[in-house]
Amino acid sequence: MKLIRFGPKGREKPGVIDSGGNLRDASGVVADWSGATLTDQSLAQISADELPRIDTKARLGSPLTGVGKIVGIGLNYRAHAAEAGLEAPTEPVIFLKATSALSGPCDDIVLPRGSVQTDWEVELAVVIGTGGSYIPQAQALSHVAGYCIANDVSERDYQLQRGTQWSRGKSADTFAPLGPWLVTRDEVPDPQNLDLKLSLNGEVMQSGNSADMIFTVAELIASVSTYMSLQAGDVMITGTPPGVGLGMKPPRYLRPGDSLCLEVAGLGEQNARVVVG
Repeated sequence: MKLIRFGPKGREKPGVIDSGGNLRDASGVVADWSGATLTDQSLAQISADELPRIDTKARLGSPLTGVGKIVGIGLNYRAHAAEAGLEAPTEPVIFLKATSALSGPCDDIVLPRGSVQTDWEVELAVVIGTGGSYIPQAQALSHVAGYCIANDVSERDYQLQRGTQWSRGKSADTFAPLGPWLVTRDEVPDPQNLDLKLSLNGEVMQSGNSADMIFTVAELIASVSTYMSLQAGDVMITGTPPGVGLGMKPPRYLRPGDSLCLEVAGLGEQNARVVVG
């Protein structure tokens, strides 16, 4: 099943995409898509084709609300670590990204005031459906509600030149576009075999496959849940393939008027415009 939230910012309603690709309004059967409604039991009660159809031109917001935390994983693709000139990590690199950065998949990306090093990162996002601590790797994927596309937008000067805390470069408003859909885990049998691509102004910048991850989704869930409890509705963004602006020679960063297109196989497409804050 593909879960969406549609409508104006701050007034989104829950919906689904039916078997024919039509948008349907689920607000009559569920309050919203959040940790409390992403359980297998809740989702099993949704009959998408019986829900009211909605305008296909409706704005899509982040596909879930009430996110407790966004857990980021750095340098998790072998080729990306290589382009950064860094050794592949022996343990996952973990950071937190502010939930206030969440935005819709096609909302504008707003450059912070004075920013000159805002970068792009297409990523596979994992949404937790069943929380826990010390989750065994063998059971980790059963804790997943679904998967979606994330853009881990990053201001590199804030991230790398102003101390050692990555979160300050990762957390500006609009720096976490999510969606367009949350695809339930039954439709993604192997999260380690998904193609990812990002284009800037029509030119492909990033192209990779989640098979290149240093730590698999299951390994990440097991590792992160050792250090903090994972709760229903939490989002984990799992790293990016090579082709970020920081890795280019010379580096290339986002400018007002740029357009981004992000794709992950089976998870839809994001299209965003870059504007000045």
